[in-house]
Amino acid sequence: MEKTLEFSDLLRLIDERSTAFRAAVAAAPSLDVQVPTCPEWTLFDLAQHIGEGRRDWAATVAAGPAPAKSAAEGAPAAPREREALLAWLAESTEQLLDALRKAGPDRGCWTWWGTSQSPPTSGAVARHQLQQLAVHTYDAQITVGAPQPLPDEVALDGVDEFLSTCVATTSAWPHEPAAVDFHASEGRSWRLSLSADGARATRLPAPGTAPAAAAGEDPDAADASFRGTAGELVLALYGRIPVDSLKLDGGRRLFDLLEAWDPDE
Repeated sequence: MEKTLEFSDLLRLIDERSTAFRAAVAAAPSLDVQVPTCPEWTLFDLAQHIGEGRRDWAATVAAGPAPAKSAAEGAPAAPREREALLAWLAESTEQLLDALRKAGPDRGCWTWWGTSQSPPTSGAVARHQLQQLAVHTYDAQITVGAPQPLPDEVALDGVDEFLSTCVATTSAWPHEPAAVDFHASEGRSWRLSLSADGARATRLPAPGTAPAAAAGEDPDAADASFRGTAGELVLALYGRIPVDSLKLDGGRRLFDLLEAWDPDE
């Protein structure tokens, strides 16, 4: 089974995606342009969210298991002038990276993902922060008319990270038990199992590595499956592209039920 990204790779890619985000902001004709994938935000709003969020998570990582006071309180506001905003964004990223470097991957850290399959550690925070920056970089790029595919190593880890962090829970699935598969064209697949025990994600064996079923039998068939590049799967999971842009087997009803499901209710 393929490993998740190493901690050093997560830090490197956070820095790369942050640089790509700033490049999109620098290329925009105006900071007041609306973000198509986040229509309630302007590009400035998105940049403010990125900067303040990374500063908050830097404080959270530094605080360890105890919830940290928001770093935004008393901190300088995001500047409206573009060059100053770009410098503020770079500083926000460096604050996060510095906190993560000092903590290392295994230090306990407050997180919001409770009963998911992701641990409450600074390493899991780094992994999720990479995906947040990757998706929001896509938001910024599409705003300036230059969307780029998510880098392969980011996207492949992103499907696994989303299912493990944002979907997995021990809260009971309120519908009939089901299995939903996600197949990346790069050769990696995942299964989301939904039942009264909650939602749990597992990595599926690569094609040809599992025992073949008897002719005409497929006891492990999923109730629905979604196929696309890893980047397309991530963007669909985050609601950036329509689910119908993926290849669907078994219909999209289960995906709609997943979108509507709030395990905390």
